[in-house]
Amino acid sequence: MKGLTVFAGFMLLWWLITFSAIPAFLLPSPVAVAQALWNGHAFLLHHTLITATEMLCGLLLGVLLGALLALAMIYSPRVQRWLMPVVVTSQAIPVFALAPLLVLWFGFGISAKVAMAVLVIFFPVVSTFYDGLRQVNGDYLDLARTMGASRWAQLRHVRLMAALPAFGSGLRMAAVIAPIGAIIGEWVGSAEGLGYLMLNANARMQTDLCFAALFILVVLTVLLWKTVDVLVRRLVFWAPETPSSSI
Repeated sequence: MKGLTVFAGFMLLWWLITFSAIPAFLLPSPVAVAQALWNGHAFLLHHTLITATEMLCGLLLGVLLGALLALAMIYSPRVQRWLMPVVVTSQAIPVFALAPLLVLWFGFGISAKVAMAVLVIFFPVVSTFYDGLRQVNGDYLDLARTMGASRWAQLRHVRLMAALPAFGSGLRMAAVIAPIGAIIGEWVGSAEGLGYLMLNANARMQTDLCFAALFILVVLTVLLWKTVDVLVRRLVFWAPETPSSSI
């Protein structure tokens, strides 16, 4: 309810601003954006499905890669010493600098956009999951070893259970930033997707269409985050609810 109130207030403020001397090609009215959504719903839906596919594939692969890297580092100090600097360095390089290389290596298809999404997603997943795994209460692990639990049993019943709340926070962050990689990849080199549509609409001064694509992207991001948030709360039902998950 609070989110809808804020959205309604924002739309009202936007509508009032459009009555000023600002040209329509700089800031279209909400009515013009709604008309662009209605008139172009067919090809907007096509580009939306492309971007949504890139986001979901990037999210799944990024989460899988981040979880595997975190597990590898927690069970092998040697891997952690070699891998952690690489993980940190990967985030120090601007994604805009890597996007042209990924397009060059993977082409203009969906692969480059998914790879870009994976690059921006895996770091929050690996960092939060790794912190959760290494902050397990040592007494629980000692008790599990005393009872003869195998390493797999310790991982499944002790480490994973203790690390799931932190992992859930990483998943929420990954869901929010998943569109960033896909859109950047589409901006650099693509013939489909909302990023491509926004870039071309901006070049043609079709600001209403650009805002329409941006609106769809925001809706996709909110839906993805909310879906992940609900799944995390169901999976980690024993953890105290954070303010971000109660929105």
